[in-house]
Amino acid sequence: MKDGRPIEQTRCVDFLLECIGFPPDSDRDELVATIRRHGEPVAYRGPGGEHLRMKLAQGIELRLDREEGRDVLDLYPYFAERNRLRVSVESLREVADSPFDALLIGWVAPPTPGAPSLWPPPGAYLLSTWLTDARRLPRGVEAGRVLAISTAGFSLDVTYLGPNDGVRDPAILESPRGASVSPLGGAEAPGGCAELSVRIQEVRHARNSITGEPVEIVEVDAPERPLHLFLSPWQLAQDGLPSPRPGYRVEGTFLFTGRIAGGLPGPRRRVRKSFG
Repeated sequence: MKDGRPIEQTRCVDFLLECIGFPPDSDRDELVATIRRHGEPVAYRGPGGEHLRMKLAQGIELRLDREEGRDVLDLYPYFAERNRLRVSVESLREVADSPFDALLIGWVAPPTPGAPSLWPPPGAYLLSTWLTDARRLPRGVEAGRVLAISTAGFSLDVTYLGPNDGVRDPAILESPRGASVSPLGGAEAPGGCAELSVRIQEVRHARNSITGEPVEIVEVDAPERPLHLFLSPWQLAQDGLPSPRPGYRVEGTFLFTGRIAGGLPGPRRRVRKSFG
């Protein structure tokens, strides 16, 4: 339990802001005041409460959420991911204390129409992610429906960062794209989180427009499309881990959050709640 609520319903914590260039000693009240002064409304949130975003650099955003009738205020990182993943829905559910979010668990890279019916197909992997535009979802999304989503991961814990020969399980290197992605399970596991072991393809450099701190956008190899990850440099330094670089492997636990990018019916069938 956390703050009287099951841990699986707690989506965001402030330390994730380290992943986008906010040092551990950042003044939370000052950040809240800044985004309230300069932020803009987030689409498909509201209408009650506060739902703001502030663009920082290269698709990186600081977001603020406060639901109507609740005193709890969330600050969290977001990345406007451009890559689309095809996901076959396993489950899709709303969260009582965050009515404009949905928690999706599904198979990434499902077979295309006409492809062999082997399930799961080679290279497909199960992913859990938050969707921040749940108001777009139609009523009764059935298991097996394929959605297009855009999502990115923020590090909760990095257990390894270094050459590929340090992989926790050598069998991972023989997997498609040399990647392992597995949602955290169990009643106490936070929703939207996955255990990763993936190879770094590219590291792009940005700078947080509020703090001036550098931010690294880490692109990693995964079936169908690369994933983008954000790591806390303060956590890496504290744990004696190097900075990410192409060719290295990163292993650890990441929280995923994103949006729906396609696969929905026309506007007339959109409803606010009830996902099945």
